[in-house]
Amino acid sequence: MTKADLINMIADKARITRVKAETVVNTIFDSMIEALMRDDRIEIRGFGSFVNREYEAYKGRNPRTGEVIEVDQKKLPFFKVGKELKEDINNGNDKGSSGQA
Repeated sequence: MTKADLINMIADKARITRVKAETVVNTIFDSMIEALMRDDRIEIRGFGSFVNREYEAYKGRNPRTGEVIEVDQKKLPFFKVGKELKEDINNGNDKGSSGQA
């Protein structure tokens, strides 16, 4: 599913214009990005959670040249799937844990 697919699905299900659905999707994504930039944890019950993981600096190799390079410390967002979503996927339930289509 692409962002455009998500926007179209929301527009259809909520019976709103595509422009309004795009605003909703962009607002949600922007809010999540801002939260992660503040190092906040995002938890969506029944779906999963997002948290930043920190990685220390290390020496790596350029795979093309074999040259040793310094890799700076960094943070990467990490997603942990929620119990309900995991169960829905493993049980083949495509309607989600709420039972709504």
